[in-house]
Amino acid sequence: MKKYLLYLISVVGIATLTLSSCEDMFGDFLDKQPSNELTEEQVFGSWRNTEYYYYDIYNFLRNGLGRINSSWMDAATDLGVTSFSWGGTRYSFNVGNYYSTGGAPEINDTWYHYYRGIRKCNTLLEKIDGVPLSAEENVNDRKKSVDRIKAEARFFRAYFYWELAIRYGAVPLVTTRLNPEDESIKQIDRPASVKENFQFILNELDDCYSELSSEWEVASSDLGRITKGVNLALKSRIMLYMASPRYSSLGLATWQDAVDVAEEFITYFGEGKFYSLMTQTDQALGYQLAISRRKQDGNPEVIFWRNDGRGDWWRNESPVGFGGNGGLCPSQNLVDMYDMANGLSPFTGYDATGAPIYNSSGGVTVNIASGYNDQSPYLNRDPRFYKTVLHNGAIWWNRPIDTTEGGTDNPSGNANATPTGYYNRKYLDDSQTHYRDGGVMFRNWIFIRYAEILLNYAEALNEVNGPSATVFSTLQKLRNRVGITSLLSGRTDLQTKEALRNFIRKERTIELAFEDHRYWDVRRWNVAVESLSRPIYGFSIVKNGANTIYTRQVAQKRVFVPKMYLYPIPEAEIWRTGIENNPDW
Repeated sequence: MKKYLLYLISVVGIATLTLSSCEDMFGDFLDKQPSNELTEEQVFGSWRNTEYYYYDIYNFLRNGLGRINSSWMDAATDLGVTSFSWGGTRYSFNVGNYYSTGGAPEINDTWYHYYRGIRKCNTLLEKIDGVPLSAEENVNDRKKSVDRIKAEARFFRAYFYWELAIRYGAVPLVTTRLNPEDESIKQIDRPASVKENFQFILNELDDCYSELSSEWEVASSDLGRITKGVNLALKSRIMLYMASPRYSSLGLATWQDAVDVAEEFITYFGEGKFYSLMTQTDQALGYQLAISRRKQDGNPEVIFWRNDGRGDWWRNESPVGFGGNGGLCPSQNLVDMYDMANGLSPFTGYDATGAPIYNSSGGVTVNIASGYNDQSPYLNRDPRFYKTVLHNGAIWWNRPIDTTEGGTDNPSGNANATPTGYYNRKYLDDSQTHYRDGGVMFRNWIFIRYAEILLNYAEALNEVNGPSATVFSTLQKLRNRVGITSLLSGRTDLQTKEALRNFIRKERTIELAFEDHRYWDVRRWNVAVESLSRPIYGFSIVKNGANTIYTRQVAQKRVFVPKMYLYPIPEAEIWRTGIENNPDW
């Protein structure tokens, strides 16, 4: 038999997967793997090598921090822009040029990356039962280990297909190991409908569930491995998507189905049983730590995640006045979604994207009762705003941010300065050492956290029954966590299903901002054209004597047309295999 080389550490064309420490990524169960190449016989001739081969599948989980040529996915939404010129979204997604090299890490590499991961899962599933038993091993213990690993591999295969299907639509389903020269899935048919993909994914999650460990069975040294809770959390997300307008016609899930799965997760794993919202005496700090603190450091909110250790990655994500490159700059569109600290919305109307209703010049109608004023726009806002956005006057590293025209963080002639008047704060923990002092910052990338489950539940339940005490109380937990205690149930503007739907979409957007949700949410809601072709707004901030004048302006124009709901199939794949491209590409 031909001996194919199998890499224990995958060196694929996506540099962001390189890990300095697998222990930092997940938990102690991922010891450092040997970097030498082994043949298939060597890998599956030893249980230890087989385990290493399996652990490497975790490397196919992708970190979203600056993944698209240093751009974030949310820089391709209405939530933000990339300030520096080399950011990949600027010359690809944002101008409608999906074939640009700037977008290749998302459009092209995603396809090959996940199919490599799927091939790895298929190989493991086919070979693991034949790994010889060593003299010191027990047959029953080995079987338990094999069953657990096979269940986790099936979960990963389902997750990889999920990531492919929401991007490309119907994709070829490969469940057997192909030879390396066939990795481009030659001669494999593409399903007629994406329904076949989603049904396969749901079946896989159901079939592997029983063999996964429960949260209570996982030792601290095993934190990060796939569990029943992780499985059910992913299913909650998928059922919500399947019930949403874009996918509901497939007939795979109703809103009640989405309610049931989210409720099941909350009942068995949530509300303090194993997962809960991260809280602190400083309530806004609890929200910040939910993102930045690792599971192994006591974060009860994180469900499915990867950690990437420490590094100076955040130099690209810091204000230019601190020697940074600006990076992901929040938009006024996002800032306008935050309520006031008194619990009222600053504007009188919000649309189906969750954003305020803008007039043709980008203006909004102020809700006078809220206390909002465009000339003091950052006063008394939702505490999550201050933990997500660095605004003019915000204190960071012991000095105020100055994004006035010509200011320290918006100097004339600096091409990397913010175009919106804002910088991102959400992943920048200023309790850690600053890179200008030779320090580094810990990275945490969360795929699913408990706040999402609560939002899934509230959204689906509102679609089933409209406003109810349970919907309001579920949303209230997220607001109480940061100190907004005025009751949503008392707001007269949220008493219809449509009004509460738009509010939930707004609440979901701000709670999960910059966590790779907005890009997919506006698609499943069928409002991507409305959201992603809208101009990106910012503030021009000018000092006028003792006063500071804030003026709304267009920071960037965007392009989005219906065909962009799906990605084009990579051109090289079409040339090699003859697979049909997506409509209008």
